[in-house]
Amino acid sequence: MSTPREQLLNMLARQSFRLGEFKLSSGGKSDYYIDCRTTTLDAEGARLTGRVFLDLIQSKNWKPRAIGGLTMGADPIVVAVAQLTALSVEERESASGSLIHGFLVRKQEKAHGTGQRIEGFHEKGARVVIVDDVCTTGSSTIQAIEAAREFGFQIAGAACLVEREESGGRHAVEKAAGEAEFICIFKSSDVRTAHLGQKSS
Repeated sequence: MSTPREQLLNMLARQSFRLGEFKLSSGGKSDYYIDCRTTTLDAEGARLTGRVFLDLIQSKNWKPRAIGGLTMGADPIVVAVAQLTALSVEERESASGSLIHGFLVRKQEKAHGTGQRIEGFHEKGARVVIVDDVCTTGSSTIQAIEAAREFGFQIAGAACLVEREESGGRHAVEKAAGEAEFICIFKSSDVRTAHLGQKSS
């Protein structure tokens, strides 16, 4: 029986990875594209995403009060983890036995209402984990880290689902994260290898 992590990798390779010529949001070009949302917004993919991220958070002993990131890549990850902690507490299966709430970071402050940039969880001084689906240059993860700190959160850790390691974004994210550890669950080369393996089988 494969682990949730292995199942998630296989789903990303099958549903989210494409070979070809693509222009990236960073402005660069690539011979492959990863659209994680076709996995993280899939019903089973969401379950696996929540499980894998929660396992990472618990293994690192980050003990956050909330999890969040820049909309839209972080959105399904945030909801999957938050919902899973509620189910785990209800079923008394969670190792930490505590809820992890969610928040989302707008790309810019809204011009109406309260004008806030952080939506959802709002406890200043709380420990939080920043998440993202893909780390290329690291820009979206860095924006989320900076906005969270500016609001008053303490960054316990940061994690992305897939790191495009050839783009060199890791160093910039690690610098922004400071003492908080930055973890990638998969590297793009892992997903490519799994994708090619599926094609050849």
